[in-house]
Amino acid sequence: MPSYTLICPPLDTSPHIARDFVATVLGTLDLDSNMIDDAILCTSELVTNACVHAKGGDGTVLWLAVEEGRLRVVVYDGDENPPVIRELTTDATERTGGRGLYLVDNVTEGHWGHGPDIPYGGQPHPEGKAVWFDLPAALPVDKPVRRPAR
Repeated sequence: MPSYTLICPPLDTSPHIARDFVATVLGTLDLDSNMIDDAILCTSELVTNACVHAKGGDGTVLWLAVEEGRLRVVVYDGDENPPVIRELTTDATERTGGRGLYLVDNVTEGHWGHGPDIPYGGQPHPEGKAVWFDLPAALPVDKPVRRPAR
């Protein structure tokens, strides 16, 4: 299965563009709509975090692939600081942010992480970090081709 890459400029519109990209790619692959919704949510959170916390630089790179029964999405940014899940408190419900990684952790059932050298396209990202998540994804079984009746 091929991989797909999107280069996101350091703009406020990048999370929206990334959501549309993931929706289009996964929808074209005819994957489960609930899994697509989960992937869109998690991608949006990771790209938003990259835009907010990795200020400056060249933006982010989004890489995704469906293989071996899973979807892997990786978001690269120029910030070497690791992501941190903030503890949810009663104060947190009044904040407008700070729950993104908590959502990613719950939606992916803990199948996410980060590192400096997760490859995309066969090459390690030269600087910063990669934050990734996995979701179970079954590619549809090819439907038989219907031949016209004679």
